[in-house]
Amino acid sequence: MGIIAGFMVPHPPMIVPAVGRGSEAQVEETARAYEKVAEEIAALCPETIVITSPHSIMYADYFHLSPGSSASGSFAAFRAPSVSFDEHYDEELVSEICRLADEEEFPAGTLGERDASLDHGTMVPLWFIRNKYKDGKIVRIGLSGLPLIDHYRLGQLIKQAVENTGRRVVMIASGDLSHKLQEYGPYGYVPEGPEYDERIMDVMGRAAFGELFDFDESFCDRAAECGHRSFVIMAGAFDGTAVTAERLSHQDITGVGYGICTFYPEGPDDSRRFLEARFREAELAANERRKNADPYVKLAYAAVDAYVSGRGKISVPDGLPDEMLSRRAGTFVSIHEHGALRGCIGTIGPTRASIAEEIIGNAISASTRDPRFPAITADELPWLEISVDVLGEAEDIDSKDMLDVKRYGVIVTSGLKRGLLLPDLDGVDTVDQQIDIAKQKAGIGRFEKYKLQRFEVIRHI
Repeated sequence: MGIIAGFMVPHPPMIVPAVGRGSEAQVEETARAYEKVAEEIAALCPETIVITSPHSIMYADYFHLSPGSSASGSFAAFRAPSVSFDEHYDEELVSEICRLADEEEFPAGTLGERDASLDHGTMVPLWFIRNKYKDGKIVRIGLSGLPLIDHYRLGQLIKQAVENTGRRVVMIASGDLSHKLQEYGPYGYVPEGPEYDERIMDVMGRAAFGELFDFDESFCDRAAECGHRSFVIMAGAFDGTAVTAERLSHQDITGVGYGICTFYPEGPDDSRRFLEARFREAELAANERRKNADPYVKLAYAAVDAYVSGRGKISVPDGLPDEMLSRRAGTFVSIHEHGALRGCIGTIGPTRASIAEEIIGNAISASTRDPRFPAITADELPWLEISVDVLGEAEDIDSKDMLDVKRYGVIVTSGLKRGLLLPDLDGVDTVDQQIDIAKQKAGIGRFEKYKLQRFEVIRHI
């Protein structure tokens, strides 16, 4: 049958009366909308309910599907042990998702389960659903630290697996919105909080799923949202499908945003293949960036293209500016793909005969040897965005007051441990953040003494 409906829902434990003990009255509007969702699911009589939860097992580079035949859980951690669940998993559907993932070498499967218990991101939706509908197995899927495009791809795999197995499936995208909406809230307030809620409710209320990719990761981090990746998976499950959306509710009474929307498929629609469109736009943008790049960045692209394609390390080409050939300096090469960092390696000071050779060496290292990421593959080359920073000489400073996150990079040194952070980075807004990140990179402990240096860069894009 396929995916017959999707629902975007929050998961505040306090909305469950046994947990809230009266405080659930604050979110009565959300509860009423949740009841409507549960009634609609009961009327649909799905065979399987697929739930994506930010509080299930999460890995940086892997999507975890809960294994086995069943799982249980309760709200004991929220002082309500009497509210419990015993759920059966749809093993056949899980197996088919895993088979498709293996076939496409996509990082998803049932490995690495650390806790088999149901999480509250799963149980809150189930509490409403099971009050109205007792049938249907579940599939529980965690999020990952991978880019948004991979979450959308997972949704596409889920859609294909559902169609292959002939299941009647409802998708539940569990996730709260911003956690920083009110000064009195548990996480405080930032301007990005209400901005995120306004944008996401507009996008989801219109089922404008392609716009989910336009939410910058650093913006989402500052807004402290938890559901965005969950919503993107559901969007992928409706890829190529016309969708009727209805916005049921949005509340921010507690300082955390709770939004509920419903989505019903209306048939095929090739204009809504949002990932394909995103790839086309990204390739055009990357080509334009390459065409307009200066010689520093063009050299980095050439080095990455040649090495990743198997042609090896390039020699310094003719026709470069004299400064690139005659001057020595440390350089950093940063690589992004679809808006997410894909590699960044550099040298604090000169280690090679010229800036050109420094760029070539660091471009190769950034694309293949950054320990945080797997090596870039040839099929990724069309989407890469590269920048090059040429570092000025480092100077000792006596105080962090002599730093400016937009103008200066920082070097933090403690004994043989040294960490560097470039200036003007997304998501790094204060000097304290800048120093803390540099210390973490160096492995410098909280109470270890350290020295500071600053440097300026010329950034080439």
